[in-house]
Amino acid sequence: MKQAWTFILLIALLPLFWQCRRSDDIQTIPAQNDTGSGNNTPLPPGTKTFLALGDSYTIGQGVPETDRFPAQTIQILRNNGIFFSQLKYIATTGWTTLSLENAINTQQPQQQAPYSIVTLLIGVNDQYQIHDTFGYRERFTRLLNTAISLAGNQRQRVFVLSIPDYSVTPFARGFDTARIRRELDLFNLINRSVTIDNNVSYTDITPSTRLAATDKTLLCPDSLHPSGKEYRKWAELLSPQMQQALQ
Repeated sequence: MKQAWTFILLIALLPLFWQCRRSDDIQTIPAQNDTGSGNNTPLPPGTKTFLALGDSYTIGQGVPETDRFPAQTIQILRNNGIFFSQLKYIATTGWTTLSLENAINTQQPQQQAPYSIVTLLIGVNDQYQIHDTFGYRERFTRLLNTAISLAGNQRQRVFVLSIPDYSVTPFARGFDTARIRRELDLFNLINRSVTIDNNVSYTDITPSTRLAATDKTLLCPDSLHPSGKEYRKWAELLSPQMQQALQ
């Protein structure tokens, strides 16, 4: 019965994490000084670069580019006088830690390093594909070390986010949501401990994502991934930390 349940869960959830944008999810987007009025004035000296590593939660599955949490974070920092010339994503819906490792090896972001800011949010697909936690710890540790290297070994400029809890979403109905939550808690215990052991910032956004159980405005139209409103909360948590790190 356990094997049958696992097979049904995988078949049901797999399309949800792989839908929509695929081929264009590795992006380098100019982070222009655009106030929304069409005023693209030259950026001041000392502008920063931002590298966002992850999966659907980083690429913002189901929301416009401007609503992704890295883009909203940059906008808050811009309003506080910190400007970015580049926002690069290495993130695709459905990626596991191994997928992200392979993409980094292919994309070679080291050629543009060091980045002023590097974010890392990865693991939900390791959980739902029933990967072992020991393997996740090893892969996440390697990815965190890579992120630190890409930030020029300045650990204070690396920011890890916890895995959101999709068990509260409408798409998880009919499955063992208590089990999903327990497993996500375990994966987050791992990424938290690895992050703290490496003296890197850890932002726990999981409790916020659980509010979607009663507030559907925190989900995008696919009723699975966060909305821009939810991503805004992440950006508001990250931006003060990043501002301090960049001073």
